[in-house]
Amino acid sequence: MTDILKIVQSRDPGEKEFHQAVHEVMETVKPVLDRNPQYRESGVLVRIVEPERTIIFQVPWMDDQGQIHINRGFRIQMNSAIGPYKGGLRFHPSVNLSILKFLAFEQVFKNALTTLAMGGGKGGSDFDPKGKSDNEVMRFCQAFMLELFRHIGPNTDVPAGDIGVGAREIGYLFGMYRKLANEFTGVLSGKGLGWGGSLIRPEATGYGCVYFASEMLSTQNKTLEGKICLVSGAGNVAQYTVEKLVEMGAKVISLSDSSGFICDEEGIDGKKLAFVKWLKNVRRGRIKDYVDKYSQSTYTEADSSLDYNPLWNRKADCAFPCATQNEINGKDALNLLRNNVGLVAEGSNMPSTPEAIDIFLDKKILYAPGKASNAGGVAVSGLEMAQNSMRLNWPREEVDGRLRFIMKNIHKTCLDAAEEYGLPGNYQAGANIASFVKVVNAMLDQGLV
Repeated sequence: MTDILKIVQSRDPGEKEFHQAVHEVMETVKPVLDRNPQYRESGVLVRIVEPERTIIFQVPWMDDQGQIHINRGFRIQMNSAIGPYKGGLRFHPSVNLSILKFLAFEQVFKNALTTLAMGGGKGGSDFDPKGKSDNEVMRFCQAFMLELFRHIGPNTDVPAGDIGVGAREIGYLFGMYRKLANEFTGVLSGKGLGWGGSLIRPEATGYGCVYFASEMLSTQNKTLEGKICLVSGAGNVAQYTVEKLVEMGAKVISLSDSSGFICDEEGIDGKKLAFVKWLKNVRRGRIKDYVDKYSQSTYTEADSSLDYNPLWNRKADCAFPCATQNEINGKDALNLLRNNVGLVAEGSNMPSTPEAIDIFLDKKILYAPGKASNAGGVAVSGLEMAQNSMRLNWPREEVDGRLRFIMKNIHKTCLDAAEEYGLPGNYQAGANIASFVKVVNAMLDQGLV
């Protein structure tokens, strides 16, 4: 383990998020390597941490005032051993090579857990859609696709949305791809329902996370009914996590964005959630405006001088981090436990630091790593690809049923793998082991290519 980590750190200096993701996986698959020495002997560790292809390109675009801007575009095609590359595009100022490599690496294993034939990839740009007009976003997306289109395809690489890339951006990207490639094909997922999209796709990550949490509670003969839940974020994943939690009888009391968080002790019900969806999806406002509408709630501004997040320091039963990576640190983890939280289900990618994960595992709470609990989004993306291939649109009930079935299977797969290697109830180890074995076996079957 030490050797492969040293290689990654030496070859990719400064990529701390990528190093963190590699360390988290490699640390937990050591028992697999000890039992299967052929994995080390065949060099798969060195191969699996190196992207099969890294694409970096310039994205020139013009704003509404005629000013020219240059952003950087990326696509990390990490591993295609079990299917075409699959993973989202992120448009956010924080985007860099390290973050996208960590996301692509995680995506490989997440996609393997779904049982669908999808490899792992990720991409995006340091472009910030926030505050831009529709025309500016359109011009950027068209310029981005002008380069990306030559590297993707329905049987090669199928991008989707992520932070900063919603229905608007997917529409502009697909329109440009269709024109450049001169074909209408399922090359992007998250498309509009009228032109190849799937029902339940916007809801899938949030719904899937709640379905996974429900499965975890069922192992203790518990349900989400009456549980008080903390949710971070206010975007797509957070919104539909709240929606499904409320539907299953839970009480959600928080949401957040980069400016701060709101707390509503009365609970965020369907009516309040509809306001949040309008606020964030239509008006593109800030979560603090929730307090103007619902005066009984409170707003706490983000404070970078604090070494903990006050959102995670409230009485609750369950926590659903749905914002961004490393949003729960060691102090946050201790605060969650002190406040009676017994379940953490990750809706975003790698939201818990290694220190926080160690605390969760040490205290043996129900902890679901993102590669398992937030796999619902890519699972329904895979179902969208299947529907596109067949030129069919499944009804909402069928897609939702398939999603729930997939999440139930992922839950069982994690538990079974953890049990097999003497780590009962350890979802993190189970998720890493099961997905690692599947990907590595496919690589060995196909030879050194």
